Amino acid sequence: MQLVLASNNAKKLLELQALFAPLGVELLTQGSLGIPEAEEPFASFVENALAKARHAAAASGLPALADDSGLAVEALGGAPGVLSARYATLFGRPKSDAENNAVLLEKLAGQADRRARFVCALVAVRSAEDPEPLVAMGRWQGEILAELKGEGGFGYDPLMFIPELGQTVAELASAEKNRLSHRALAAADLARQMREVWHLG
Repeated sequence: MQLVLASNNAKKLLELQALFAPLGVELLTQGSLGIPEAEEPFASFVENALAKARHAAAASGLPALADDSGLAVEALGGAPGVLSARYATLFGRPKSDAENNAVLLEKLAGQADRRARFVCALVAVRSAEDPEPLVAMGRWQGEILAELKGEGGFGYDPLMFIPELGQTVAELASAEKNRLSHRALAAADLARQMREVWHLG
């Protein structure tokens, strides 16, 4: 079964393809089909993922899969949330991982509560009008350090410390990150739903 992935992120494609391969699913990026990226105007990860999945399905005529993910920090009321990738731009700074991390550290200066979680919403639809989208959430709990640590990963990984592992996400081997991450948790749940509802695998 072919599914359009509503993303052009090569790393995301590889990660998700490996997770869904046992179901006999082949992922195609929307870019390879000439489909432009969807608008993401919503306040929640689930709503944005659903909008992206419906957009890709409508443009391709195929079932589609989309994710929306980011960082939710307890002391910031869940921010940066759906704006994680462009957090710095909210404060007149350029869009980059380094600027996002710098802004996050400034916002948490002097803050005792450093609890945070990476959140991933994965949504799959059989068609653009599918009345029963499959929705899965994955959450990876940790805390934000006061300084960057580790060379791997991307985004907020060097600041996100996972207490039970004693390391930041940026210090983990990529295989370990892919096994434990918020996206892996959401994908495992979505794969279970695909077996039960779509009768795949």
